[in-house]
Amino acid sequence: MSECLFCKIAAGEIPSNKVYEDDICYAFYDIDPKAPVHFLVIPKAHIASVSAVDEENCAVVGHIFQVISQLAKDLNLESYRVVSNIGEQAGQSVFHLHFHVLSGRDMTWPPG
Repeated sequence: MSECLFCKIAAGEIPSNKVYEDDICYAFYDIDPKAPVHFLVIPKAHIASVSAVDEENCAVVGHIFQVISQLAKDLNLESYRVVSNIGEQAGQSVFHLHFHVLSGRDMTWPPG
């Protein structure tokens, strides 16, 4: 999608602080971190949100979670939270599937 911020980041049209990249997904540090470690993992293919995951693209999500697990190990994250907001009321501001990975501080429950 030509106007999607995260599509542009994944394509290298907008600079980011890259954590990881492969043919399927891209991970980069959040520009407004909410924890000492805060990065996002996005699919390179445009998927609007978790609500748009279906039989044809669900393997992408599985791959992303495998990447999150490996990055957590590589970054020595003992514990971390993975968050995906779906819809405006839930706080989704970029309508491209993305997973926030947060670590380095105590996480409260229930969240926001």
